[in-house]
Parts: sequence; structure tokens; C-alpha cells
Amino acid sequence: MTIPAAPILEAAELAAWAESEHAAGRSIVFTNGCFDLIHFGHVDSLAEAAGLGDALLVAINSDASVRELKGPRRPIVPQDDRASVLAALRPVAAVTIFGQPTPLETIMAVRPDVLVKGAEYGAGRIVGEQEVLGWGGRVVRVAMRPGRSTSGLIEAIVALSRSE
Repeated sequence: MTIPAAPILEAAELAAWAESEHAAGRSIVFTNGCFDLIHFGHVDSLAEAAGLGDALLVAINSDASVRELKGPRRPIVPQDDRASVLAALRPVAAVTIFGQPTPLETIMAVRPDVLVKGAEYGAGRIVGEQEVLGWGGRVVRVAMRPGRSTSGLIEAIVALSRSE
């Protein structure tokens, strides 16, 4: 069975994809993250983000970038698998993988209308915030889903394995 999926775009394809979306009158929503061990909190926040515009682009950290952020034991799920799972989710219009320390280059290539991050990021702490606001876009912080986190899942799995 083939699962319908959104495209997984290379960095070189982003500007053309965004230009096509904008030319069709569609607004682009951008969010990013590691998305290691995708769970309900991710899916719920992606659905909320998708509701803020017409086309949701999800940029995920490369494996090397995740290791820098989360430590040498992460990611648990390789980048191509993470991208494929995200691309199969209904709210997602496209996925890309970035290897830089921040998604700023990706944001600049796409010029999204809406930039979405979790509410744990305070004003002025979201990468690309000033740029998106500068071209007339908006920045939205979505509420975190209590008890829904990758770190929490990992802790639960470790606790289970210790109790066996």
C-alpha cells in the first residue's frame, strides 16, 4: 500500500515551492523542530498550525543538528524516517530537512506568512521572528500539550525497561 504523502523538499527546491504557493494565492505556515518520536502533542500542534494558513511547511533538524541540540544519543529516529512520517500527516503540505544550527536560512528561502513555535518560546526568542514580522507576516505561539513530550516518552520507556 502506498501512503499519500506531501513532498520532502531539498533546500534548493524551497524557494520555487514557496513562490508557487504564493502565486496560487496560498498562505504559507512554517514550523520547525526535531520531531523525534512523533506523538500526539506533535500531531495536535501541527493541526493547529495548519489551521493558520493554507500550506504548512515543516522543517526538521538533520540528525547531526539533533545530536548537537539533544546529545549524542539522539535522534532515536533517523531524519529520513522522521521526514517521511511527517509527510504522511494530513495537515502537512511539505517537509524539508535543515542542517544549520537554526532554520533561519530555510525561513528566508520560504518567506512564510505565519511562523509557528511552541509557547515556551518568549517574545524575541523565536528564530526568524524579526524577519517574518519585517515582511508583514505574523508569529504565533501554540500551547504545549501537557504530558506530551518526546523527553517524557523516552523517560517512560527507560523506566519500563528498568522495571522488567
